[in-house]
Amino acid sequence: MPVQPASDRPPLFTWEFAADPYPAYAWLREHEPVHRTTLPSGVEAWLVTRYADARQALADGRLSKNPVHHSGQAHRTGRVGIPGERQADLMTHLLNIDPPDHTRLRRLVSKAFTPRRVAAFEPRVQQLTDRLIDGFAQRGSADLIHEFAFPLPIYAICDMLGVPPEDQDDFRDWAGMMIRHGGGQRGGVGRAVKRMRAYLAELIHRKRADPGDDLISGLIRASDHGEHLTENEAAAMAFILLFAGFETTVNLIGNGTYALLRNQGQRALLQDSIARGESGLLETGIEELLRYDGPVELATWRFATSPLTIGGVEIPVGDPVLVVLAAADRDPARFADENTLDLARADNPHLGFGHGIHYCIGAPLARLEGRAALATLLTRLPDLRLAGSPGDLRWRGGLIMRGLRELPVEFTPEKAPTEAPTGPSADTPAVG
Repeated sequence: MPVQPASDRPPLFTWEFAADPYPAYAWLREHEPVHRTTLPSGVEAWLVTRYADARQALADGRLSKNPVHHSGQAHRTGRVGIPGERQADLMTHLLNIDPPDHTRLRRLVSKAFTPRRVAAFEPRVQQLTDRLIDGFAQRGSADLIHEFAFPLPIYAICDMLGVPPEDQDDFRDWAGMMIRHGGGQRGGVGRAVKRMRAYLAELIHRKRADPGDDLISGLIRASDHGEHLTENEAAAMAFILLFAGFETTVNLIGNGTYALLRNQGQRALLQDSIARGESGLLETGIEELLRYDGPVELATWRFATSPLTIGGVEIPVGDPVLVVLAAADRDPARFADENTLDLARADNPHLGFGHGIHYCIGAPLARLEGRAALATLLTRLPDLRLAGSPGDLRWRGGLIMRGLRELPVEFTPEKAPTEAPTGPSADTPAVG
C-alpha cells in the first residue's frame, strides 16, 4: 500500500486530536493502517489501527511486554511504561512481563476476579455508588468525574486490596496526582508512585502479621505456600491493579455517561429498560460503550523480539508497537455503522479490554462498577444533562488512557429525606 504524502496525514497527539481522535484514526485505517510515528515523548513507535491486525498483534508472542526488549534506551528514562515505576522498583507486574512469569503471577491474582468473587462484591459497589451520589444529589449539579467516576473505583479497589478505610483517602490523593500530572518521574506521577510504593511495602508487612480476606493477604498466603512471590512482585501487583483498574473505570463511567448524554434516543431506551427491571440492554450497553468510546485508547507497550509482519508492514526487532484499540473498535470492516452508538449491538467482539493472554484481568469488576454507576445515575437523576457546551470539555492528553478531565452536569435535585440519615458506616470512607 503506497504511503500517503505527509501533508495529507492528519496531525496526531494535539489537543484537538485528544478531543476527537476518531477522524484521524479513520484516515490511518484507510491509508496507513500500520503507521510509524514519533510520540510526544520522542519515542518512535508503530501504531496498529485495523481490527484484524490489532487482534493479531495483541496475541502475537513475538511482541514482548518487557521493555528491556526495546532497541532504544527509553525504558531506562521512564519514556515507556508508567512514569516512576522503575525508580520505585515496581516493574514486575503483569503489564511488563511475559510467560512464564506472567502465567504464574496472573494465576495468583486471577483468584480475586472470579465471577463468584466479583458477584459477592456487588453490594459493596452499590453501597459506594449510592453514598457518592448522596453527596451531590440534593444540590442539582455536580462534576461527575471528580465527585463520582473517580472516587468509586478508587474505594472499590482499595477494599478489594485490603487497604484500611482510614488510609483510603491517601490512595485517592495519590491516584489523583497520577491522573492530573502527565509528566515524567520527576513530576507528580513519579512522586505519587514513590509514596504508593512505600505505603504498599508497609501494608504488606502488616498483612503478613495480621492477614485478612483480601487480595494482598491472598498474595502473601500464596507466597508463603511456595508460589515464590517476592515482596516486590506483591507490591507491583497491588500497584498495577490500582493504577490500571481505577483509571480504566473512571473513563468507562465518564466517557459512557457523556456518550449517553449526547445520544438521547439511546439513553431513553436504556432508562426505560432499567425502569422495567430488565438487565439485558444495560449489559450489552456497557459493551457498546467500551467499543464506541472506550477508556483505553492504545493498548500498553509491546516490543518486537524478532522480525514480524503486521498488515503487510515489516516491524524490525526492538521496535515498540502500540495497538490502537480506539481505531480497531471503529473499523467498518468489522463493525457495521461503526460511528453509531447502538446499545443493543449483539455482534460486538470489541477490544476495549484487550485480547489474548494480557486481556484485562479486572474486566469483571470494571463491568460491575460501570453497570452500577450508570443504572443508579439514570434512575436517581433521570433528567441528568450536560452543563455547558461539549466544546468546553477538556480531555486528558495521555498516551494510553482517554478520558474527560471533568464532566459538569445538572439535574433536578433530589428531595431531602424525611428522616435524618444515620451517617456512613464505620467501614465506609468519607468522600468528597
